[in-house]
Amino acid sequence: MESIPEDASILIVDDDSGLLLSVRATLMSAGIPEPAVVSDSRRVLDIIKKNRFQLVLIDLIMPHINGMILLEQIRKEYPEIVCIIVTATDEVSSAIQAIRLGAYDYLVKPVDPDDLVIIIRRALERYDLRRKVTRLERRRAFSDIANPEAFSDMIAEDESMAFVFHQVEAVAPTDYSVVITGESGTGKEMLSRIVHRLSHRANKPFIAVNMAAFNQTLFEDAFFGHIKGAFTQAVQDQTGFFEAAEGGTLFLDEITELEPSLQGKLLRVLQEKEFYRLGSTSSKRIDVRILAASNRDILDEVKKERFRADLFYRLSMYTIKIPPLRERKKDIIPLANHFVKKYGVQKTPAILSISKELEANLQNYAFPGNIRELENMIASAVLLESQTILQTTSVRALPQRMTEQKNMDVEWLTLEELEKQHILRALKKVNGNRKKAAKILGINTATVYRKIEKYGISE
Repeated sequence: MESIPEDASILIVDDDSGLLLSVRATLMSAGIPEPAVVSDSRRVLDIIKKNRFQLVLIDLIMPHINGMILLEQIRKEYPEIVCIIVTATDEVSSAIQAIRLGAYDYLVKPVDPDDLVIIIRRALERYDLRRKVTRLERRRAFSDIANPEAFSDMIAEDESMAFVFHQVEAVAPTDYSVVITGESGTGKEMLSRIVHRLSHRANKPFIAVNMAAFNQTLFEDAFFGHIKGAFTQAVQDQTGFFEAAEGGTLFLDEITELEPSLQGKLLRVLQEKEFYRLGSTSSKRIDVRILAASNRDILDEVKKERFRADLFYRLSMYTIKIPPLRERKKDIIPLANHFVKKYGVQKTPAILSISKELEANLQNYAFPGNIRELENMIASAVLLESQTILQTTSVRALPQRMTEQKNMDVEWLTLEELEKQHILRALKKVNGNRKKAAKILGINTATVYRKIEKYGISE
């Protein structure tokens, strides 16, 4: 079976013709334009090539080309298209594989019509959002930020952060659940507050929760609340985080630290949009936007089965990655000056700037602890500084940390990087004489020539 309406934005692929007709009817009755349908998976790539689809719904088990292989082919050749996998078996391994291959969502048959329509609409919204972000990525300019005042608390001059700000402005007005990733100390919670501030929920609560703090007992009471008499100490009704954040935003920091046994409880609330207070038999509906953050690679945690795949794709409708400070070199000195003014004004006389030597040293340090490490470094240094300009000598931890960094950099160089450096040292020692360098290195001259060409070593 094959039907390709002109200008269709959705393609449905399934070897069951009856299911194709049913899904098409469901979408059209919901006001979604007529989708294209095809039952022969071998025809899909050719059809996509001739049309401009935004979304492809793919059955997992099909003759000729199965859904997983087809998903991989589509994502490789047309990465802008949003793909959703549909399968008759609810297997975690299949869900993980689909997500790793780039699937937006993973549905199990029989698919509820209402759920299907909701997921299709969200997927199309995601397609539009991605196109908008792609256009923004080409600019990466702070001058293009529509709401610069919203970002006033974040000190940033590096173009990589301009792109982050553009992403925030693109996703904030939606109700997408967003995952913010980045190393510890990069400012994930601060960025989540800006997302909330720029959303239509700005005048509602913003609740931030560190997920690492909860075990089985504390989690349910803290998130769902309880009614009077639910347990011995429950002398009155108590609201939980979900209820407290009603209409607003709930920020789940370090989401990957949540115990696996509790991830299912969180998932159920996100799926059902309702929960029960401890001790209550009455459910409560919720309208809460979820923002989550982690300093780990969540997809890697899913692969290692430490984080549920189904919870991952419920949370990650959109992902924003904050680059570490070492990749934002232009931000180091503005941030350092900001912290000097913040802490130095408490001194008499006040310290309001840093020396050129210290600037150079800070620029050469990788800051594994990111902005938080820089702030702590400056806060400690101003206590020791006797002049009005902060000097390198007052930042006592810096020389030791730079030495550790240098050793670490050497320790973790690849074999090719080590070989290149070794050849460069030999050439430098003999003023570029390749025959003498070959003798030092214990290799023939022809090999030295090949290595010089391989590594692009200039005269």
